Amino acid sequence: MNIQQGFLLTRQARDIKGKTQIELWLSTDNGPTQLLIQEEKPIFFLLHDHIEQVKKLAQAHHITCDIRPLELKNFQLKPLAACYSHTTRDALALQDLLSQNELTHYEGDIRLADRYLMERFIKGSMEYTGNIQIQNGFQRVLNAKCRRGEYQPKLHVVSLDVECSEKGILYSIGLDSPADSRVIMIGTPEPAETSIQWVKDERALLDALIDWFNCFDPDVIIGWNVIDFDFRLLHKRAEWHNMKLMLGRADQASFFRSSAQSQQGFISIPGRVVLDGIDTLKTATYHFRSWSLESVSQELLGEGKEIHNVHDRMDEINRMYRSDKPSLAKYNLQDCVLVNKIFNHTHLLDFAIERSRLTGVELDRIGGSVAAFTNLYLPQIHRAGYVAPNLHPEDWIASPGGYVMDSIPNLYESVLVLDFKSLYPSIIRSFLIDPMGLIEGLQQEIGKLDHQSVPGFRGGQFHRTKHFLPEMIENLWAARDIAKKNNEKAFSQAIKIIMNSFYGVLGSSGCRFFDTRLASSITMRGHEIMKQTKMLIEEKGYQVIYGDTDSTFVSLNGGFSQADADKIGNELVDYINQWWSDHLRREYNLNSILELEYETHYRKFLMPTIRGAETGSKKRYAGLIGEGHNERIIFKGLESARTDWTPLAQKFQNTLYQMIFHGEDPSDYVREVVEKTNRGEFNDQLVYQKRLRRKLHEYQKNIPPQVRAARIADDINAKLGRPLQYQNRGRIEYLITVNGPEPREYSSSPIDYQHYIDKQLKPVADAILPFIGTDFEQLSAPQMGLF
Repeated sequence: MNIQQGFLLTRQARDIKGKTQIELWLSTDNGPTQLLIQEEKPIFFLLHDHIEQVKKLAQAHHITCDIRPLELKNFQLKPLAACYSHTTRDALALQDLLSQNELTHYEGDIRLADRYLMERFIKGSMEYTGNIQIQNGFQRVLNAKCRRGEYQPKLHVVSLDVECSEKGILYSIGLDSPADSRVIMIGTPEPAETSIQWVKDERALLDALIDWFNCFDPDVIIGWNVIDFDFRLLHKRAEWHNMKLMLGRADQASFFRSSAQSQQGFISIPGRVVLDGIDTLKTATYHFRSWSLESVSQELLGEGKEIHNVHDRMDEINRMYRSDKPSLAKYNLQDCVLVNKIFNHTHLLDFAIERSRLTGVELDRIGGSVAAFTNLYLPQIHRAGYVAPNLHPEDWIASPGGYVMDSIPNLYESVLVLDFKSLYPSIIRSFLIDPMGLIEGLQQEIGKLDHQSVPGFRGGQFHRTKHFLPEMIENLWAARDIAKKNNEKAFSQAIKIIMNSFYGVLGSSGCRFFDTRLASSITMRGHEIMKQTKMLIEEKGYQVIYGDTDSTFVSLNGGFSQADADKIGNELVDYINQWWSDHLRREYNLNSILELEYETHYRKFLMPTIRGAETGSKKRYAGLIGEGHNERIIFKGLESARTDWTPLAQKFQNTLYQMIFHGEDPSDYVREVVEKTNRGEFNDQLVYQKRLRRKLHEYQKNIPPQVRAARIADDINAKLGRPLQYQNRGRIEYLITVNGPEPREYSSSPIDYQHYIDKQLKPVADAILPFIGTDFEQLSAPQMGLF
């Protein structure tokens, strides 16, 4: 048979006429392809001792199954049998019966399509054979057989955005793709710059959307909050019209559901993937002050939407729909174009593709660290004779976090930062930490260095040869080095996130391989490494002033030029890396993968105290790096680095630190800022912006100012007949007035300037002024007496 190649878009398994069918949709060189895989049997595992009980239960409830003893065991080394069913429905019913009768079973939660792919080591790209049938717009492959491949897809993308009334009645739908860019809008035709497809009513709008998808056939749909807003609304309106949204390939309907716990939306469209811009950026570890499309596009692209204020926007959209629909179409399409530009600028689709090709997780999977680890690890332990454990109950023992040293507060000259490169992955590789290696290692004695197990922590010990995780990380590490060399940023970032997530999943009870002996053997070894490294540095005559997880901050006890600081930094890392290499070889007969790197030279560096105390703070510091045009201040955990401090505090901190780091007297500047604040010259910089992390009604005691402001705003919105903005979380902008917090858009009381002086300026100044022999009260009190 002719072998074809493709890239996986969607996966699904269903029961049809008493048997299972797996449906995979691929992007291929021959267009969209539907693979149908028949009669794969759902499987789970049970204890060998329970075989007869399970058979009787199945027979009594008329469930057909096939139970076979296997050469497999669980992590407690007890022999197991496999239980095969004809349908997923039968498998789930039998598992429920076993749970009711307190009979343990394993891996029953692995979905059939996922198991089919992972057991064949298929990760995104695949090869396939089967009976090909040419359909209208796609090819169907019956009795498909699949194996892993190396296919690199070229996916067709459309950006989608919906405009509607405050009550959720549709006005228009924008669609922007290389193949076609248009707005489908309800109304009578009129001249417009934007390409507009006019339709008579809402139902016709939805029909036109379905026709567009049939015609242009995209693989991927992107948007901003596109699942929880746009698709939620489209399905709601389709339901109101008693119609199905036939947006899937092969004339299949899309399906929308909400999580019972969080009300988060999930969309399934056979043959198409939906990627939300916000979720995908978060998965790729991007961070922004605000996640609004306006804010992110301004920060990334330097451009944004034409209407900014949320109330102005709704009023303006309604006005345009009534009297200027061409302008609404332009505005609608602009949102689509901005999302496409963000995806292109950040290579988000490339990132999602590479993550899928590395781990096998779905393109649209949010987070997915546990799923990625399971996909990669599960088939390997099966071949080694083990079945994976079940999820742990909630009474698990937490492992210690990363090492954080008490800091030594001061204003320093010449501080070096030395970082261990990927500390936790390198500990896993160096000390052979692995879930199966733990089980195998516990069967050995600790003793002879050449063949006995490697000691861990909390009773853990690891087999020297029977393991998978160290090699998994080694392969990812090598791939990342190549990606960085080739400047493949999306690929490199995907690998980094996956590699660093492996410790996280082993330390999470949400992962079936969680074991406190695994996680502790990583973090506690990290503590040991950081403490020993501190001793080695101080033996060389330098002072370690702070340490955090994998970073060590070293004061050189005086000011040094960049060249001299570089020389010291490089000598230190060479010495320490050689020490660890010798130590691991001598003590454990292991190869050290630990690699300390010289990261940064801070010409000036502030390690502040905890507010109101003399002890040093943690995860808060600032330092001056670079020279000339490349000079800049790095803030960590201080007001300039945090989104919940006002622009006034951030600007004040930047300027104040610049002056002190350059040896300038800040006295006049501090007085001037206090005076101008009191005169109202900085009113535009006094806005707080904070996130509401719960629904508004859930705040009952100790009501914070942002909640009080949000309640005022929505009370006014209700009176004005505007949509309520803050009931279900969100972000609020507000000012502190003499009458308390008030929302920015409805603020009417005089601003409480003394609040901003005491709560915004003073904390910033008091973090650094004592180190130059003065304080905020001393500089500002005489001036404040004038008011």
